[in-house]
Amino acid sequence: MASTSASASTSTPTPTPTQPQSTPARKYNLHNPLPLSASQEAEVKQLYYKRHYNYVILIEEKRGANSAAAFAECAVNRTVTATWVCRAQRLAMNSCMVAHAKPEEEDRAREEWFATHEERRRAKEEELARVEKRREEVIRMMREDEARKKR
Repeated sequence: MASTSASASTSTPTPTPTQPQSTPARKYNLHNPLPLSASQEAEVKQLYYKRHYNYVILIEEKRGANSAAAFAECAVNRTVTATWVCRAQRLAMNSCMVAHAKPEEEDRAREEWFATHEERRRAKEEELARVEKRREEVIRMMREDEARKKR
C-alpha cells in the first residue's frame, strides 16, 4: 500500500475537467520543434537558402573566388539552356554551397523564423482588421445608397 501512494505522489497529476488548466508560455524547442505545416516549412527553407546563399557569397568574396557570380553571369539571357551551358559554374557554386551547408545554419534559420513568427501573425491580424473595417464601410455606403434610392 505504501508503495502505491508513494508512486502516486511522484507522478504528475493530470488535470480533471473541473480543474483549471494553466497554459504555460510558448517556448519553441528547435531540436524537436512543433510540427510545422508544409507552407511554414517552405518559409523556413526559403529563409535558410537566402541566408546560406548570402553567407557563401561573403566567404567567396573573402577568398577572391565568386562561383555564384560566375554562374549568374553565365546564366544571363538563358533559361533552360543555362543548366547545361553553365554546368561547370553551376557545379562549382553548388559544391561551395554544399561544403558550407551545416545543420546549425538551418537551426539559425528556424530560430529566426520562430522569432519573427509573432510579428508576422500580428501583421496579418492587422491586415485582416483593416480589410474588415473597409468591408463594413462599403456595406454601410451601399445601404445608404439604397436608402437614398428608395426616397
